[in-house]
Amino acid sequence: MTSDKRRLQPRRQPRQVRSELTRRRILTAAAQVFAEHGYAAGTTNRIAERARISVGSLYQYYPNKDAILLELLTRHLDAGLVAIGERQRSELPGPLEEILRLFVRAAIENHLDDPQLLRVMMEQGPRSDELLAKVARSMGMFVSYIQDLLDGHPEVRVTDTHTAARLVVSTVELVVHQLIAAPDPIDVTRLENELVAMLTSYLTSARAPVT
Repeated sequence: MTSDKRRLQPRRQPRQVRSELTRRRILTAAAQVFAEHGYAAGTTNRIAERARISVGSLYQYYPNKDAILLELLTRHLDAGLVAIGERQRSELPGPLEEILRLFVRAAIENHLDDPQLLRVMMEQGPRSDELLAKVARSMGMFVSYIQDLLDGHPEVRVTDTHTAARLVVSTVELVVHQLIAAPDPIDVTRLENELVAMLTSYLTSARAPVT
């Protein structure tokens, strides 16, 4: 486990502006290479060439392409956490449908930058204990926040708001990821409208309690 962890960690943590800029160039180049060529063919040679540095210089920052992809995936998750934090600090609209639309739209926008890269990251990216913990923390924060919203909203008719919050978060994340990253493109406006309508209907429909 320890050797695997070292294999996925960046070699150098930039302390100077020049080093940080080089690291960003590597990550930008890797994102482009993985999106264009896929993970198997996205070699460190191709990444270094795109970043306009030597392979030796690349290895000073990352031991292999697994470590690069892991950092890209971590940054994607961090962006999602930032989005959640911004939503928590902002004033939300009253109607439940509009609140759900904000979250659905944020999820779509977070997946639009490069759907092919997203598919590579999610389906082929390396898994580490640190990454899995970050995923769990991100999902937990989102579920807790959505449950608080459901508990205090007069339009909500579901009784088990914790389960409802988990269903909302999982549905948004999985559906948006799968359809945005699919080979055949989907109209994002229609995706947003249909997903919001589906979730609104589920949360506002009265139903008999489960016994």
